[in-house]
Amino acid sequence: MASFVVTGGGGGVGRAIAERLAARGTVVVVDVTERLESPYGRIVLVSGDASDPEVARLAARTAEAAGPLSGWVNNAAVFDDADLIGVPPERILELITTNLALAVTGCHTAVNHFRRHRRSGAIVNVSSHQAQRPVRGALPYATAKAAIEGLTRAVAVDHGPDGIRTNAVALGSITTARSEEYRAAHPEMDAQMAALHPLGRPGTTGEVADVVAFLLAPAAGFVNGAILPVDGGRAVNGPDPEARHIPRS
Repeated sequence: MASFVVTGGGGGVGRAIAERLAARGTVVVVDVTERLESPYGRIVLVSGDASDPEVARLAARTAEAAGPLSGWVNNAAVFDDADLIGVPPERILELITTNLALAVTGCHTAVNHFRRHRRSGAIVNVSSHQAQRPVRGALPYATAKAAIEGLTRAVAVDHGPDGIRTNAVALGSITTARSEEYRAAHPEMDAQMAALHPLGRPGTTGEVADVVAFLLAPAAGFVNGAILPVDGGRAVNGPDPEARHIPRS
């Protein structure tokens, strides 16, 4: 059976992706957590920083020992807001680099592993709607995600001839334990999420996992260099200037 690597798979979206892929083979999760409890025997933890090349190579070797490594998911991310007022430029660059390095290291490790084994493979980078439409105050995150989408296209072009497909999913708001904690303290968020997403709700981690699993599968064999929105239509939703709130009588 095949094997996969999922960074940031200790919880949330990454955990859902890992559990979804475990149906196909062994999944090596790279996460800063030191323990990973899972009812799925095929999920293995490599504890460490996914931007560290040594950690990434260990994940690749661990996956390969269980079965031919065929897919790599760069999901790990750091959420730390900052703006250009009152924050030194070197700190903003550090925040941008932190997120970008996670994807660069993952792509570098995956590409070289596939090439060394003379094998085709697939990479999925997890991006965000913010790469195109930033949320105010999230400049480092939005900038890093835009760079990751550029990275996705460049790797697709450079290594498509090697049989390596590279795509990205651009997520809208997704319900996770982290977002549910925030929602509990801000009940007005439900109406805001409904207004932002034409489907009227945020997405689920399972919905993201299904799309990622598709992009890693042979069924997506001719999909390369795509940035696929998984956002319920948030990226194409614009405010209606003629909309008016009409109170009920």
